[in-house]
Amino acid sequence: MINKNDVMKLILEACPSYNVRWIEHSKFNYSNGEEQLLYLDAGDFACHIVELYKKGEIKEFKNIFNVIELLHIQGDDYVKEAATIGFLEAIQNVASNNDLNPEDFIKFLKPVSVDWWNKLDDFWLGKTDYVGCPNKK
Repeated sequence: MINKNDVMKLILEACPSYNVRWIEHSKFNYSNGEEQLLYLDAGDFACHIVELYKKGEIKEFKNIFNVIELLHIQGDDYVKEAATIGFLEAIQNVASNNDLNPEDFIKFLKPVSVDWWNKLDDFWLGKTDYVGCPNKK
């Protein structure tokens, strides 16, 4: 089972282009020995993904989205939630704030991630009371 301490290691293995930015992000946001906040890290990583997409540099996307799928499938409860609310929702928000259509990223998602992406959409469209809730009647 994947826990929160495993996540960024997996992300960095899947996306070597993030390494330099990760070092800077970590220096700016954390003191030595301070617990890292996965949601903060996911938000920064989403910015990196959107920047790559805008530059047409998508060669790492297969590995990136394989990891996000793995987090959904093999993560503990915290990691599964972070895969959706941390990573997918951050990608949607960052893309929207950069004049991109977030739906452009669906083509990179694997099946379980697509399902959670759609549940996020349903929530933000008011079709559900919370992410993962059955649609309202």
